[in-house]
Amino acid sequence: MKGLKDRVVIAGVGYTKFGELWDKSQEDLLVDAVYEALEDAGVEPKEIEAGWVGIQYPFTGVSGGSAAEFLKMYGIPFTRVENFCASGMDAFRNACLAVASGVHEMVLACGVEKLMDQGSRGLPDMGGARGVMMQFPPAPSMFALAATRCFEVYGWNKETLANVAVKNHEHGSHHPKAHFRKPVTKEQVLKAPIIAWPLGRFDCCAMSDGAAALIITTPERIKNLKHKDDYVKVLANAISVHTLAPWLHPQFDFTGFPSTQQAGKMAYEQAGIKDPVKEIDLVECHDCFTITELLNIQDLGLCKKGEAGDFVAEGNTKYGGLIPVNVSGGLKCFGHPIGATGCRMLVELTKQLQGRADGLQVKDAKIGLAHNLGGAFTVASVTILARQDV
Repeated sequence: MKGLKDRVVIAGVGYTKFGELWDKSQEDLLVDAVYEALEDAGVEPKEIEAGWVGIQYPFTGVSGGSAAEFLKMYGIPFTRVENFCASGMDAFRNACLAVASGVHEMVLACGVEKLMDQGSRGLPDMGGARGVMMQFPPAPSMFALAATRCFEVYGWNKETLANVAVKNHEHGSHHPKAHFRKPVTKEQVLKAPIIAWPLGRFDCCAMSDGAAALIITTPERIKNLKHKDDYVKVLANAISVHTLAPWLHPQFDFTGFPSTQQAGKMAYEQAGIKDPVKEIDLVECHDCFTITELLNIQDLGLCKKGEAGDFVAEGNTKYGGLIPVNVSGGLKCFGHPIGATGCRMLVELTKQLQGRADGLQVKDAKIGLAHNLGGAFTVASVTILARQDV
């Protein structure tokens, strides 16, 4: 499979603080993130030849015109990308493909979402008419189906889930741009109010506002830019899309996500990864719920099926462990402004690989993986980045 390896690099990155940003509009957020990325890359707005922006909800913005208008980058191609929780990482994929194809040399991938102003108690409804076969339960209820099934099949329990929350909140307490920056105890997690059994408050990520951006270019062009000596290479990006209604498929067993499994397999093939635990130094993994992280690390081949609970409990995914997962704090600490999350993960990985992480710095990180899971476990995106000298 011919992928992105040796054809695409990241020239600069930027992102806002994530949280309840009442004094910021979506325009403010996107401008802040993009201009931080431009400054980081050492390029001018006029050098950007095309852009892709991840936005899930129409109230954040419709069409590529949203980004072009906010950024005042008129006259070049701009495209809005919507693919559930993978919207931002899919924007990045499209930008990478444009560079790899030779159509453009310098492009922008970004994502933004402004959720808090909507006043909803959970994710805002997508709106519009839906057929009976397309009804979605709320997100906590969807993932609670997976949690209860794994309790039955693997013998996991609420403490198994709590280990993920405690780990990620400890990581996030060190990150200046995280929404939540306080560690939590296992007792706090176990005693928290139930949202959708067995998922309690600390098993669920929060809503947030935020934006993130990356400047993408060619290996040739980067030689004359600011990060010519520490740029980050894109080894792979893969997206897999499966059913919108897994509860209607008799073969769907709720002990894993086929979209993650397939996207991971394709990304490893593109990047030439044979043994992810030995070859990958850190992972930014979609942890919209604690059960999600557990199943995703299994599906990505970081441990065997059914062993994620013990794998986390033994400290393998902690900072300083065998393969650190979500050293930024993940969605648990940043929240999940849908269109921005995938780009935010890639910003985190880029800065880790350059040795300039804003939170905890993984020692001598060479290869990193970022993963999103969206919809009813419908779409998964996996991106693998590497340090310049790999």
